[in-house]
Amino acid sequence: MIPVNVITGFLGSGKTTLLKEILRHPDFSDAAVIVNEFGEVGLDHILLEQVEEGVLLLENGCVCCTIRSDLQQTIRALQDNVAAGQIEPFRRVFIETTGLADPSPIVSTLLAEPVIRNHFRVGNILCTVDAVTGLRALEQQPEAVKQIAVADRILITKSDLADEPATDLLENEVRRLNPFAPTRRTIGSGFEASSLFARDVGTEEGRAREVADWFENTSHSHGHQHDHSNQSGSARAFTIEFANRIDWAAFGIWLTALLHAHGERILRVKGILNVHESQTPVVIHGVQHMVHPPLHLVRWPDESRKSRLVFITRGIEEARIRASLKAFLALAERMKGGTEIPAVDGVEYHG
Repeated sequence: MIPVNVITGFLGSGKTTLLKEILRHPDFSDAAVIVNEFGEVGLDHILLEQVEEGVLLLENGCVCCTIRSDLQQTIRALQDNVAAGQIEPFRRVFIETTGLADPSPIVSTLLAEPVIRNHFRVGNILCTVDAVTGLRALEQQPEAVKQIAVADRILITKSDLADEPATDLLENEVRRLNPFAPTRRTIGSGFEASSLFARDVGTEEGRAREVADWFENTSHSHGHQHDHSNQSGSARAFTIEFANRIDWAAFGIWLTALLHAHGERILRVKGILNVHESQTPVVIHGVQHMVHPPLHLVRWPDESRKSRLVFITRGIEEARIRASLKAFLALAERMKGGTEIPAVDGVEYHG
């Protein structure tokens, strides 16, 4: 399937600069690029020809098009152009969001729309963060917090324009908000763009390689609790662990119900689960209301066999989620074979 990589970030954080760096790289000449407006991206200097209204061929071989009435229509139009022989087949897609956009609907489109889901999958979500204005954006703009929370890669831009202590403070806050994502600094040019997309977390191999990384990071950063209620719009990350094996069906019911009831508050969830139904771990990955298909790893990434979940949330108490899951799994163990599991702290399921 074709990976769809998303470039997000708050206003003025360097998304267009990053996109231009990508388009200059020969490794990405087999890409389709979806932007909101050609004028915003400033691609005139690399325009080769116009295939049809809203679709451009670029000098490096990429296809560039604008988002039409919605993303589904745009992606389907690209597919139609390939099928009609109007453009060459592409092997990856880059989408640049607007500075105020929430990337979650893009993920929802790729996971929920059946025709698109058969041909495309989510690749890496990359977020650019301005070293000069990033802290202020996080304090004042909830969109900036959400963009960081859902990212797989984070690039702190304009690091040459901000003083070192301020950039360190920003980087610490970014890592606190999203302990999953590798974070790098750049002055806006000269970096290796391919490295940002080389480890595609949408593939089974890529996700398996990253599992050990993000739990090692979160175990160091979140082994004890902190009160961050006054930072970054009350967004925070925390880890939940279970030593015993858990029931996969019961967990799935609980997570589905949780995201249905509180999806806007659950910015991100990742986890590795030790379930009764499998000898090897199951990896889950959710963005707000949507959950990627679960991934069964071939082996455990380390000696621990604990089930570990990392949440990034905003506006819902950590203690509430912990208590709800613990109570739900306990009830499920006692009620195996039944047809109904009662509500636990607002999370309800009827089978």
